[in-house]
Amino acid sequence: DKFWYCRLSPNHKVLHYGDLEESPQGEVPHDSLQDKLPVADIKAVVTGKDCPHMKEKGALKQNKEVLELAFSILYDSSGQLNFIAPDKHEYCVWTDGLNALLGKDMLSDLTRNDLDTLLSMEIKLRLLDLENIQIPDAPPPIPKEPSNYDFVYDCN
Repeated sequence: DKFWYCRLSPNHKVLHYGDLEESPQGEVPHDSLQDKLPVADIKAVVTGKDCPHMKEKGALKQNKEVLELAFSILYDSSGQLNFIAPDKHEYCVWTDGLNALLGKDMLSDLTRNDLDTLLSMEIKLRLLDLENIQIPDAPPPIPKEPSNYDFVYDCN
């Protein structure tokens, strides 16, 4: 089996990609990858059934999971880089990252969940109404133990 690897250059201007003889262990240096695609040449990022490699004969009949993990980078008039992510998280990271590079909205479930979490935290913090309240640097002192614990059992 041959492996295909793609990564973004440190200056975020070029995608380096190429074939590898064996599964990469860790990060592959970008200068060891033969082919380059300038980010400025990318026309679009398409996902799912819109991907050219998913439109091929019989590919749409593959299971739905593969279709949900597929995305393609379209460049030039007929150039394309086709991907199938290993899992949903990796798919979201790649599609969001590519869309961010192109100045487009990041629309994945992962981003939506992160945004919902951040907005929820912001709302909760604003509802705390912490204006003009001094938060001490040290915790308050622990009170003395009560003389008896009879109140714990008194239900009347």
